[in-house]
Amino acid sequence: MKKTVYWIEGDGIGKEIWLAARPVIDAALARESDDRIDWVELLAGEKAEAETGSPLPEATLETLRGASVAIKGPLGTPVGTGRRSLNVTLRQTLDLYACIRPIRHFTGLETPVKHPEKVNMTIFRENTEDVYAGIEYAAETPEAKKLIAFLREEFGVGKIREDAAVGIKPMSAFGSERLVRRALRYALDTGQPSLTLVHKGNIMKFTEGGFRQWGYDVAAREFGAQTCTEKEAVPGRLVVKDRIADAMFQEALLHPEQYHVIATPNLNGDYLSDALAAQVGGLGLAPGVNMSDSLAFFEATHGTAPTIAGQDKANPGSVILCGALMLEHMGYAAAAERIRSAMSKAIAGRAVTVDLADQVSGSRVVGCREFGDIIGAAL
Repeated sequence: MKKTVYWIEGDGIGKEIWLAARPVIDAALARESDDRIDWVELLAGEKAEAETGSPLPEATLETLRGASVAIKGPLGTPVGTGRRSLNVTLRQTLDLYACIRPIRHFTGLETPVKHPEKVNMTIFRENTEDVYAGIEYAAETPEAKKLIAFLREEFGVGKIREDAAVGIKPMSAFGSERLVRRALRYALDTGQPSLTLVHKGNIMKFTEGGFRQWGYDVAAREFGAQTCTEKEAVPGRLVVKDRIADAMFQEALLHPEQYHVIATPNLNGDYLSDALAAQVGGLGLAPGVNMSDSLAFFEATHGTAPTIAGQDKANPGSVILCGALMLEHMGYAAAAERIRSAMSKAIAGRAVTVDLADQVSGSRVVGCREFGDIIGAAL
């Protein structure tokens, strides 16, 4: 049987990491099942712009609207000017409201912390609201001036400068609850001890504070018989607790073993998931998936790395581990675990890409394609 998976190559190092990753994913599945993946390419990013004149063709979006599984490499985003992020556009257009990032350590990687093996968390980041909603206006534009005038005249806001750039941070009960609901189901299905709501509700009381309250509300209303708060701590139930975002960064360093599933708004989740990835070895080995109620869209979590594109230096690990997540989602748990085990064996063998070399004692630097071959051989 063939299972259709739509894939986007990505920009920069995208082509290289795909050439290394796809054979590993196919081989892992072949060792566990007679099923095969029918890879169907979709265009986005620089390749799409060159071929169609648009960085995100409507044909790509239309296909993804009817898809159930897709996977992509990194897509470039200009800083400060130019078009908006294609990643954010995809998430909002396709309502990929949950960004899910499992963070774990691979033995043999020497990281900045003493005990990276204590980090074993899964981040659920709300993907469609918060400051990523894209409602912002450049300084001194008519739109910014009009919004500032409205805030002053209608709401009496005085602490805003005339020449400010302005943005709006929308957060809703609907958006927050569906994200926390998904995190709660995952935590219960996988037997996790706790779920932590991470927020900045002490300062942003009605947006981030709302996220915190809505999270507790959905836990009590829909999962009350299976959950409890940190104060009541009922044995056998999932503990739902919360932490202020800045305090959570400290907790992640000092007491990572006390945290298992994290549910958080968009911006907090962006910071926290990358920081945790650094604790266990970096974004080169950080998989992720963005999910709606119908589509699971897996993606490498690192950038396009244009300075090394075409030099066979990139680490294909993130997209390979995305492949493991994808296979697990598709029902091939054994194939997924085979990939993770092969990654562990490859790192133990100390032949790694340049980004990992400083974190592996006695390492030998290999290229992107060779690292993929090593992982494939370890299957």
